[in-house]
Amino acid sequence: MKTVKTILGILVFGLMLTMVSCKDAKKEDPITKTDQSEKKGKEYASAYVCPMHCKDSGSNKEGKCPTCGMDYVKNEDYKKETKNHEGHNH
Repeated sequence: MKTVKTILGILVFGLMLTMVSCKDAKKEDPITKTDQSEKKGKEYASAYVCPMHCKDSGSNKEGKCPTCGMDYVKNEDYKKETKNHEGHNH
C-alpha cells in the first residue's frame, strides 16, 4: 500500500510541475520579443517585410529594415485592398 501511495504522489507531483511550467508558455520571437500568434503589425502585413519581422518594420516598397539592416523581401501573404463595384473597400 505504501508503494502505491508513493507512486501516486510522484505522478501527482509530476503533473503539477508540468502544469505550472507550461502555464504561461508562448512562442516568442527572440529578436523582436513579439508573440508569433499575433501577426497583425506592419512587420507582417506590408507588401515588403523584414525576414526577421522586426517590430514596426515593413513597407509598401523595397528597401532595408531600419532595425536590423536586412533587405526587405516580398510578402507572399500580402493582399492589396481592392474596391468592388460600389467603390467601398473589402
